[in-house]
Amino acid sequence: MTKLTLGSYPHLLGFEQLERLLERTAKSGNEGYPPFNIEQTSDYSYRITLAVAGFAEGDLAITVEDRQLVIRGRQKEDGEGRVFLHRGIAARQFQRTFVLADGVEVGEAIMENGLLHVDLTRAMPETVVQTINIRKG
Repeated sequence: MTKLTLGSYPHLLGFEQLERLLERTAKSGNEGYPPFNIEQTSDYSYRITLAVAGFAEGDLAITVEDRQLVIRGRQKEDGEGRVFLHRGIAARQFQRTFVLADGVEVGEAIMENGLLHVDLTRAMPETVVQTINIRKG
């Protein structure tokens, strides 16, 4: 089977980065934990909300690595001396990755009622009109 690339289309110059972005997104393969929402809060802002019940602020880490927002959670083991008859509350570590477009910046993160809110803003690029002079050869 032949793999089509964006470089094989002559009108899509410089879109190789988009192709790499799509491949990276497909490989991320996040599982369903923890559940999350993404909402558009205005024309230029978004909010990612993760359900992180049982995690304290110190158990969570938020980083931006190579245009990817990475949210990690790891609870400290405090089960010494505790005997669980049933353990249905997930206490496992997680990593959620969100690929950010150019111009999207991570704002603040707020922990509220077991939900972690991460605000994002998108800067609108200025429209640039450039005139190219033609010279005689």
